[in-house]
Amino acid sequence: MTARVRAPELRGRGWLNTGGAAYSISELRGRFVLLDFWTFACVNCLHVLDELRPVEEKYAEELVVVGVHSPKFEHEADAEALAAAVERYGVHHPVLDDPELVTWQAYTARAWPTLVLVDPEGYVVAQYAGEGHAHAIDRLLSDLVEEHRAKGTLQPAGSPYVAPEVEPTTLRFPADAAPLPGGHALVADAGHDRVVELDGEGEVVREWGGFREPNGLCVVGDTAYVADTVHHQLKGIDLASGEVTVLAGTGEQWMQGDPTERLSSPWAVAWWQGRVWIAMAGIHQLWTYDPATGAVEVAGGTTNEGLLDGPLAQAWFAQPSGLAPDGDRLWVADAETSSLRYVEAGAVHTVVGEGLFDFGFRDGPADQALLQHPLGVAVLPDRSVVVCDTYNGALRRYEPATGAVTTLASGLLEPSAAYRDDLDLVVVESSAHRLTRAPLGASARVVDGFSHTTQRPVTEVAAEVDLVVTFVPPPGQKVDDRFGPASQLVVEATPPALLKDGAGRGTDLARRLVLDRTVGEGVLHVAARAASCDVDDQNAACHVHQQDWGVPVRVAAGADGVLELPLGGWA
Repeated sequence: MTARVRAPELRGRGWLNTGGAAYSISELRGRFVLLDFWTFACVNCLHVLDELRPVEEKYAEELVVVGVHSPKFEHEADAEALAAAVERYGVHHPVLDDPELVTWQAYTARAWPTLVLVDPEGYVVAQYAGEGHAHAIDRLLSDLVEEHRAKGTLQPAGSPYVAPEVEPTTLRFPADAAPLPGGHALVADAGHDRVVELDGEGEVVREWGGFREPNGLCVVGDTAYVADTVHHQLKGIDLASGEVTVLAGTGEQWMQGDPTERLSSPWAVAWWQGRVWIAMAGIHQLWTYDPATGAVEVAGGTTNEGLLDGPLAQAWFAQPSGLAPDGDRLWVADAETSSLRYVEAGAVHTVVGEGLFDFGFRDGPADQALLQHPLGVAVLPDRSVVVCDTYNGALRRYEPATGAVTTLASGLLEPSAAYRDDLDLVVVESSAHRLTRAPLGASARVVDGFSHTTQRPVTEVAAEVDLVVTFVPPPGQKVDDRFGPASQLVVEATPPALLKDGAGRGTDLARRLVLDRTVGEGVLHVAARAASCDVDDQNAACHVHQQDWGVPVRVAAGADGVLELPLGGWA
């Protein structure tokens, strides 16, 4: 940016975490403001919430972080659902509710998450997309704080954050559960950062701490395998001795180029074909853990986010969040594509689901049915499949024999998992903070509810367009290519025929794309990463910045011949 740009006003439906107060950008003048454009279904946004916490603490007086919640799914636009998510994920700063994407568009955001830094005089000084930018913001603030302090424009005053009142409950946002002998249940009590054993009356009889938002578990013999999501680890609980062991993961988040010693937001686990299968939601893959050898391997997915069937190694997933084995099949609830999929004979198949931006609540033939961000899946005795259709608040049933989808129950509060128990389904009703029984004998019904395509502004582009991903190393850092290319760019399209030329992987952050006029429109899938290292070669630390974009585009005569996506940069 060559000219100073005034920060647009903050407009939305209301504010959370402020005690009822509303704020304008001018009322925050005198402090730095970091706008975090997020949506609570996006695992990458949850990563950014965590990576920003040290920066918030370090600059507690000089910096105000404001979450701008700009939803993708219909359910995310619900005010009560947003309030629950703010509590669930420990958001300790003000949040602007922006359901109509007014502020999102004013700041020209193109991706979740996007970060925009505003200086104490009310000017935009930096914009970043994706993960891995906390160190860059820290470096930039360390310079700018001193600059504005010297100018007298910095007036530290802390954050206007006001903690909401929370009603105590036995469980808090439980995420998964599994049956134990004697009518007991093992529960991933995510909101309390623990795993608990409940007796038949729902009372806690044992608990295990040391977790951070555990979201998935399964029991094999005397061992419970737990997806410790925020710690990026797979842990084991010896149910006989009570001992907890780290089985995989160093506690650091996997980034591109890292070995499998690190994990990235494991969300669900299941025992299948002699191994623990892990839904690695943070990088859109399936991994496995072999308890006999301790080996951790990538089983499927390319890390590209989307809906693409085929051989496991080439398939695309989008935040896989629920797993259920059934003989030679492993069923997968693929949340961000609102789809039900399965793995069989080394290949991935989709039963329900259309893509990243299409969702709804509709029964009927599976190829016409719609879900909304399902997080759980279970197999019934007749081999039909129950889907916890989380954002529709419903239990849906898919019958492989007929290919039909029906609704078993509705009106639930974010059902996230379920298991079979005698004649009932035990449902983890996450936002109601409880386990709920749903009779298996209940009559199914057919719902013709709604269909929806996420409405984001479509970018009109020329048939030949220069894609440019902008990246500037943070202060005190440089691009270091001594050991190979420091950047990578992957471009694909939905439908694939939209791209006549320019698809594939390369190391340059700029590329000429040729689009097919006859196809006309679609979504460009762009994945970029760049590495920067400290200028101080003596104790140099390197950092990876990365982001995936799904950019809706339309070929139009006279449209711009340049499509610029900011990975990271400042004025």
